[in-house]
Amino acid sequence: PLFHNVVLADEINRTPPKTQAALLEAMQERQVTVGQTIHRLSAPFFVLATQNPIEQEGTYSLPEAQQDRFMFKVFVKYPSFDEERQIARQTTSNFRPEVVPVLSGEQVLQIQSTVRQVPVSDHVINYTLALVRRTRVRQPGTPEWVNEWLGWGAGPRAVQNLLLGAKARALLSGRTSVSVEDIQRLAAPVLRHRITPNFTAISDGITSDSVIQRLIDETPSRESELSSDPALGTILAS
Repeated sequence: PLFHNVVLADEINRTPPKTQAALLEAMQERQVTVGQTIHRLSAPFFVLATQNPIEQEGTYSLPEAQQDRFMFKVFVKYPSFDEERQIARQTTSNFRPEVVPVLSGEQVLQIQSTVRQVPVSDHVINYTLALVRRTRVRQPGTPEWVNEWLGWGAGPRAVQNLLLGAKARALLSGRTSVSVEDIQRLAAPVLRHRITPNFTAISDGITSDSVIQRLIDETPSRESELSSDPALGTILAS
């Protein structure tokens, strides 16, 4: 089932570790190994996964390495009244939707290439680095409250995905450069599955999103403030 351009892994946190390991290889290496044979996956390759609330029986947390391969973690809320009425009407009748291709694989690759060509200023890169590096526990310049609340921080893939996501957001907004606001708007979906609140934070009702919001509130966004802050200077120089 992995040999497709788009793969949906439904209820991924109910799958056994062996299945997760196979998916990890596919997402990271773009290949599947069977015995001594390596099978390359065709491009583009995109994995979309759903997971059940961890409080439900039969579920368990995904390994950090697995979560880190996903660009975004997005919460799906209950449908609105009108949406649920449409779902009820269509799924209890003979309605069969007609699936029409929107883009070819080659067009998707061209769009991905265009996204990567969007320029990013040194200021925005430094802001992104400051935001992500402040999540890393017991590192130079990390705020003390982060050390108290987090057991694990975000790695380099968080920086990469924040910048790539911000480039795509800029293009979708009709702009040809990335702004600090793009980074701030994508910080939660990119970081929430890459930082781990510890027991102290959880017992106090602190969530990943609240940590991210405080980081955004406390990290200077202006270039002059970013360069003059001693703590951030330590982070960017470490």
